[in-house]
Amino acid sequence: MSAPRRTTPRRTIPCRTTPRRRTGAVCAALTVLALTGSAALTAPPAHARTQADVPASAPAAALALGLTPASASVPFTRAGAERAADGSYTLSWAAPAAPTAVTVTAHTSTDPADKGIEVGSGAGAGRLTVPAGALPAGAARWYFRLTPDSGAPLTVAERSLGFAAAKNFRDLGGYRTTDGRWVKPGLVHRSNKLSGLTDEEQRRLPALGVARDIDLRNYVERKDAPDRIPAGVAYQVADVASLEHGIRFHDPALMTLAEALALGLLGGSSDLGQSIGYPFMVNFTGADHAFHDLLTGIAGSAAQGDATVFHCSAGKDRTGWGAAVLLTLLGVPRATVEADFLASNAYTGDPKAVEVAWLRSAFDKADDLYGDFDSYVRQGLGLDDATIEGLRSALLTP
Repeated sequence: MSAPRRTTPRRTIPCRTTPRRRTGAVCAALTVLALTGSAALTAPPAHARTQADVPASAPAAALALGLTPASASVPFTRAGAERAADGSYTLSWAAPAAPTAVTVTAHTSTDPADKGIEVGSGAGAGRLTVPAGALPAGAARWYFRLTPDSGAPLTVAERSLGFAAAKNFRDLGGYRTTDGRWVKPGLVHRSNKLSGLTDEEQRRLPALGVARDIDLRNYVERKDAPDRIPAGVAYQVADVASLEHGIRFHDPALMTLAEALALGLLGGSSDLGQSIGYPFMVNFTGADHAFHDLLTGIAGSAAQGDATVFHCSAGKDRTGWGAAVLLTLLGVPRATVEADFLASNAYTGDPKAVEVAWLRSAFDKADDLYGDFDSYVRQGLGLDDATIEGLRSALLTP
């Protein structure tokens, strides 16, 4: 019989090995292997801090995985927008009761005062295609408002932002929560590195409302491939592998390493380094600081109505865990969180980019250390009630 999970966090302790002189080198090597996968890590100088669950090509019906019946004022239980290669949009939605007709309008922003352009209508459960060329050219992005004849409207958008130089740049909005609310589109984006953005792609960021760029990469990655962002977009570092706060772990590092290796081998992981890295993103205290800063940064921008993009290098591991934490905190079901995580396989063009077992190992580590996810967020990441409620208030529909 396995031991019951603890309901209180373990005491934070420094990594210990024998002999003592090797402690720093061994722990640093474990941190590098687990958190970055890079060959070497240069300790960074103290830095100044500044202020859709499926691939775009998948059916919109997959946007509502494992959800409970709606209880909020938005009547839709499923809704989504997909953009085809020819520039046309296909919109689909469903509501089990109440609305008998839905009017669809296109908008260049999520501002409720924007009346938009009416593009069609349909029944309470419907599907609509907006042909290529039907909308004026030049918009940074099109949003589609579904207005039912009964209940509150819902805004949806194509998940991918279409950045050729950052293929994993996508919206975290458009997911339904277990209590029937929806994550608003256009406020939080996840991405791979932004070092290759073209001048045109840089100009699109302010047009999309992006006012903050949060970089989860380590010092070497940031130095070798610095972000290219326009003036006016605040740059914030939240280094998941930073040694700024020391080399400390909640559980002894060697124990976590052994557990992760065993699970990876038994589970047939295609990348044991990643199998190790995910639980270390929960066990390493430096990562606690980084994900705390990520979430508080998002909360600060969202409270002002501004959008945030956060990223690592490929936008799938450190970014994947950050996205999973945020979506779970907002009440998005685990099945949908996992689908958003696995979507990196499609966006990166690598069918083996991520494995769901890696993500689950991080959730399991959070449960092991803290008893449940909520305690991880509050005790491990140190988020207070005001920040948590601020995120929910700003990012969710009423």
